[in-house]
Amino acid sequence: MSSQKIFLFDFDGVIVDGMQEYWHTSLLACERYLNSPYISVDQKLYKRVPNSFKEIRPWVKYGWEMILIVHEIIKTENPLTNDNKDDFINNYYQNCQKILKDNYWLAEDLQTILNKSREYQIHKDFRKWVDLHNPFFEVINLIEELSKREIKTGIITTKGKIFAEKILRQLNIYPEFVFGYESGTKIKIAQKLSETNEILGFIEDRKKTLIEIKQNSETSHIPCFLANWGYLKESDRYNLNNGIKLLKLVNLEELVAI
Repeated sequence: MSSQKIFLFDFDGVIVDGMQEYWHTSLLACERYLNSPYISVDQKLYKRVPNSFKEIRPWVKYGWEMILIVHEIIKTENPLTNDNKDDFINNYYQNCQKILKDNYWLAEDLQTILNKSREYQIHKDFRKWVDLHNPFFEVINLIEELSKREIKTGIITTKGKIFAEKILRQLNIYPEFVFGYESGTKIKIAQKLSETNEILGFIEDRKKTLIEIKQNSETSHIPCFLANWGYLKESDRYNLNNGIKLLKLVNLEELVAI
């Protein structure tokens, strides 16, 4: 194994809070590209992220799922609200699959229109789109400190690589590696990187992803940190095992000592 050290980061929920961007972009995708007869888009919807969307966000794994959620929230009949969101969450995966089937949609097509929605905003008003992302400056400072110590950084995200890179450049962050959803699963990417690098840690806000990394014999040695500031379910913060540590923004400086 190479002696080159690298630290890995998730993107949305770890480096930036992209809640506003996901809502705005998914809503725009529904309005411009989805062509669903069951929704009505009021322009006031763009101004505020509904609590129901925020509550469901921790269950999301892939970007295209956001379009499903927004579609259900803005339906004219039987919309998804705070009152019935628990029923949706309790069978989240099954509900997503049912919505796909009922509407004859493919996940790949929804991901495509999510990307088209982002591209439209970038061409129309790039600065406005970037400003929908709120950076966690403590994490940015950590990345800068790692760079000073000649420790590589890698970003692994389920966002498209091209979109993540645009935001990173605006934050003046230039990691050695950026992997988007196009590159495959996070565990496969981490496994590949570990073949030629010493991975000092991976900060992620999806507990299930970290559990999968710890349960895989090829990646179980990677120190895993669950971002307390990210999109967590309340239960995620408890009963951590398999070497997964709950990490707070105020404790990031301690990681530099690794």
